[in-house]
Amino acid sequence: MAPAYAQGPFGKERQEQAKSPSRTRLCFLHLSVSVDLMAAVWQQVLAVDARYNAYRTPTFPQFRTQYIRRRSQLLRENAKCGFEPGLRRQYLRLRSQLLALRYGPLSEQSSFRASSVRSSRTTLDRMEDFEEDPRAQGARGHRRSVSRGSYQLQAQMNRAVYDERPPGSLVPTSVAEASRAMAGDTTLSENYAFAGMHHIFDQHVDSAVPRLQFANDDKHLLACCSLDGTLSIMTLSPSPPTVKVTLKGHAGPVTDFAWSLSNDVIVSTSKDGTLRIWNTEDGRCIREVADPEGSELLCCTFQPMNNNLTVVGNSKHHLQVVNISTGKKVKGGSSKLTGRVLSLSFDAPGRILWAGDDRGSIFSFLFDMATGKLTKAKRLVVNEGSSVSSISARSWISREARDPSLLVNACVNKLLLYRVVDNEGTLQLKRSFPIQHGSQALHSIFCPLMSFRQGACVVTGSEDACVYFFDVERNTKAIVNKLQGHSGPVLDVSFNCDESLLASSDASGMVIIWRREQK
Repeated sequence: MAPAYAQGPFGKERQEQAKSPSRTRLCFLHLSVSVDLMAAVWQQVLAVDARYNAYRTPTFPQFRTQYIRRRSQLLRENAKCGFEPGLRRQYLRLRSQLLALRYGPLSEQSSFRASSVRSSRTTLDRMEDFEEDPRAQGARGHRRSVSRGSYQLQAQMNRAVYDERPPGSLVPTSVAEASRAMAGDTTLSENYAFAGMHHIFDQHVDSAVPRLQFANDDKHLLACCSLDGTLSIMTLSPSPPTVKVTLKGHAGPVTDFAWSLSNDVIVSTSKDGTLRIWNTEDGRCIREVADPEGSELLCCTFQPMNNNLTVVGNSKHHLQVVNISTGKKVKGGSSKLTGRVLSLSFDAPGRILWAGDDRGSIFSFLFDMATGKLTKAKRLVVNEGSSVSSISARSWISREARDPSLLVNACVNKLLLYRVVDNEGTLQLKRSFPIQHGSQALHSIFCPLMSFRQGACVVTGSEDACVYFFDVERNTKAIVNKLQGHSGPVLDVSFNCDESLLASSDASGMVIIWRREQK
């Protein structure tokens, strides 16, 4: 007797599907990819709108922000409705042509150089290839978002198209494999899929926002600094997101800032030659510390184990440890680099400090926890004459093995990942990821959460107005995701503590909050 599923008007068809389950699975996989392709197309439309947005109503910047917010909302809604692939391609082409006729063609700033990530680009010409061949889209790793309910199916497709587990990745024990199984069989592409823009802040419009950072262990408190001379502290919950307080007092562009461990204090540096300490609750300036040389202050960071101590770098090549409780320099806590000090980062215990300058050098210093004294240890020349705009240190890239690493942006059209090989901070290049970075002060971060998923993720801004996610353990096709929506170079990125939100800032003053796709 035929089984129950074989009975009825579609019994024969179901019997054939039971004999060939792979055919049914491939149909569902194709459907999943089609949904993801649709999201990719609408994000391309949003990217075109964002790049032309600077030309709209130049005297009314608030209108430009409202416009891009509304476009983002409408495009997300339309992406859920579904249209024929040909209509989507035609709409994208026509909109690009109309905007070009109205405002002129886009500058070459938005295109990659020959040495950059060709495989990550989705040009109008190549969009047809993605629509016609979903397998090619999956193989190139261009998943920008994942529809709800499609995670398991996409994981199966990834295993069918290419092996997500590169040789030589760190899997030291069977316990780690068991923990990965508990975490779920999701890839980094699925884990870092974003549903779209959660909010856009424009209080610093038309002045670059070089740095932004979520508060420590906080989901909803975010701060940024601007070249307009102010800082903003924003709260993202309850809705709608608002600017909580504006920190005013600097007489020049604000170049950098840092949260204290308890989030009650922010320190900031400025080209006016002062370091300021702020109360984050009421925005009051607690103390102002002038640079003794009268030089521009370009970067700062707290000593992670002692927040009374802050390290500051200036334009006259000097590095200085400052006691913010007294406003005085720490004896023995100074040193000189080969160029303007642009970036700073401690290791987690606070024993090693790395500093980067505009001559292409990274110096390591040993930090005396008891006295605050700095001892110069090692020097690495990344590329002579190239500015080292960002340094981020991480002791563990993933939970599977300790691998002290440094993430570096250095104006060489690459994001660089170094291995820390000894207790003096000696660096050895581990690998690099092509991005567009030739002159702007771009920054990058390690993703804050560690999991037992295969791979580990880093995020960086880029001069092509995109945000890139890279899997540092994948040997090929390392791009995990690419977010588009900024109208200028993306200068900084920051995750909140549970990675549910990502913030990014650009050279036009826009801050975008991206919401991660919920499973």
